[in-house]
Amino acid sequence: MPSEQSVDPHFDLTGKVAMVTGGSRGLGYEMVKAFAAHGADCVIASRKLDACEAVAEEVRAMGRRAMAHSVHAGRWPQIDAMIERVYDEFGRVDILVNNAGMGPASPSHDVTESLFDSILNLNFKGPFRLASQIGRRMAADGGGCIINVSSSASLRPMPEVTVYGAAKAAVNAMTRSLAAEYGPAVRVNTLSPGPFLTDIAKAWEPEARETADNAVGRPGNPAEIVSAALFLASPSSSYVTGSLVRVDGGLNLSV
Repeated sequence: MPSEQSVDPHFDLTGKVAMVTGGSRGLGYEMVKAFAAHGADCVIASRKLDACEAVAEEVRAMGRRAMAHSVHAGRWPQIDAMIERVYDEFGRVDILVNNAGMGPASPSHDVTESLFDSILNLNFKGPFRLASQIGRRMAADGGGCIINVSSSASLRPMPEVTVYGAAKAAVNAMTRSLAAEYGPAVRVNTLSPGPFLTDIAKAWEPEARETADNAVGRPGNPAEIVSAALFLASPSSSYVTGSLVRVDGGLNLSV
């Protein structure tokens, strides 16, 4: 990560407050580190407080302020309480990354109502609440940006993740609507990752960890999400809103 003196001016986040759900591991963790390295104070939110606090300590060691917060990102009362705590502590949020999510594989005919609700809550209902409540505050405070993390499952036919793909497709539509509703002060974009070697990849077959059905022929390394996230979070993307940015190595979406 760059030192404070070498931060690219195009990606300068000095003085900004960034909140990342699912920020204690995987792609969320990489985004938190990148935001902090480029000047932002960070709120790290996920279910496990100890994991959030460990990342917060890394951010503090970089000379930034940090808050760790345990939250179920699909439950509105917990989301609302987190928002109040963050605004009490920092006074604002400049960058929101809706990254928390899950996509368990199951034959569609075996999906229970409970599992259906859990997937929709975490991947769409919660992100909607967080984006709409913080988006409203951002607009009143003069601006900000929201990055909704989607998935190639929202764009590409994939068996056994029907509910997850549908929830992420709803996130894609939500992005466009919120960009229109809270613009021009608030920019809202979708970041759509493809296969990445995060914790979930440990359950993949060895071949899937080495190759992928995309133009570059491999899964992504988690740090490869950073440049796209920084672009969407920074003033360099001031004319980009309501957009979907794919970071999937050129995945074939027609398969």
